[in-house]
Amino acid sequence: MTMFHITNGGSTSSTLEQTTLDGDQAAWTEALVAGPTPAGLRSEDLVQVRAQHLSEAYGISLADAKRESEHLERSLRDSASYDEVVLWFEHDLFCQINLISLLGWFAENRAGNRLSLVCIDRFSGKSQFRGLGELTAAELETLFPARSEITEEVLKIGAAAWRAYCSPDPTAIESLLTADTSSLPFLKAALMRHLARFPSVENGLGRVEATALNLVAAGAASFGHLFRGFWDAEPIYGFGDAQFWNDIRRLSTVDRPLLNISGIISSEIPKDASITITDDGGAVLANQADYLDINSINMWLGGVHLKSGSPIWRWNEQQQELERCKA
Repeated sequence: MTMFHITNGGSTSSTLEQTTLDGDQAAWTEALVAGPTPAGLRSEDLVQVRAQHLSEAYGISLADAKRESEHLERSLRDSASYDEVVLWFEHDLFCQINLISLLGWFAENRAGNRLSLVCIDRFSGKSQFRGLGELTAAELETLFPARSEITEEVLKIGAAAWRAYCSPDPTAIESLLTADTSSLPFLKAALMRHLARFPSVENGLGRVEATALNLVAAGAASFGHLFRGFWDAEPIYGFGDAQFWNDIRRLSTVDRPLLNISGIISSEIPKDASITITDDGGAVLANQADYLDINSINMWLGGVHLKSGSPIWRWNEQQQELERCKA
C-alpha cells in the first residue's frame, strides 16, 4: 500500500522521517490562521492572494511565496496517486484552520483513496503538551495505528467549516457551531477562540491583543518573555512567533500606539526587543478608551475584512456572540 503523509509543519515532518512508517510526505507550511482567505476564489486566485500576504507579512519575496503556495497545491493533487493519505494535525486554532482547508479541498477533489487523520490534544507523559513537533520518532509512531478514517461526514463538516471561516459574514461560524461538529472534536473550541479575535465591544481589542497588553502590564518586558507568556495563557491559538509578532507590532505602529517596542536591529523576530505599554495602551486596557476610536483598523480575520469606515463586527465576551457595530 502506498501512503502519503501531510503534516502540520517541518518539525513533525522531520520527526516522521525518523520513524519506520512508509510513504512520502509534504509539510503543510501555510498559516491560514493569519491574513486573508476571501470566499469564492478559484484555487489559483487564492494562491496569489496568499502569496501576496505571505510576502508582506513575513518578508519573503513574492516569487518565493507564490512558488511555495503552488508547491503545496501540487502536493495535494499528487496525493491522488496514493492508496492512503494521512493528515497529521493538532487541536489548536492554527492547525484546525489548516485542517479544515484541507478537508474542504478533499471534499471537492476526492480521488477515491483512503483518507485518515491523526489529531490529538494530549499525549501520555506530556503534562503540558504543545504539539506533535515535540514528540520523539517513537512517540509519534505510536499515534499511527489509532488514526481515524476521514469519512464523508468529516469531509462535509470540514468543508462547511472552511466555507464559514472564509465567509465575509462571521456569523456563518456561529451558525456552524450550532450544528453537530463532534466528528471534529477540537473544532468548536478553536473557532470560538477565533471569534474572540474580533474587536471587543468593551475596548476594541481582540483577545490576542488584550492578552498581550495584560502580560506587558504585568511585567513581560521583552518579546521572548511576552511570547512565552502568551503561549502559557492561550495555548489553543497555536501561533508561531511570526504570527504573534505581527499582531504585536501592529499595536506599536498605529497613530496612537498601545505599545512601545525598541531594540529592533534586524529583520529577524526580535526576541530581545524591549516592550512597554503606553498611556493609551493602559487606557484601552482599563476600558477607559476604545482602540477603534483612537486608531484605524485594516486587517483580515479569515474571510472578514475589518476596515475603518465600514461597519465592524465586534465580539461580546459576556454574551459569547458577535455584534455588528456602526463604523
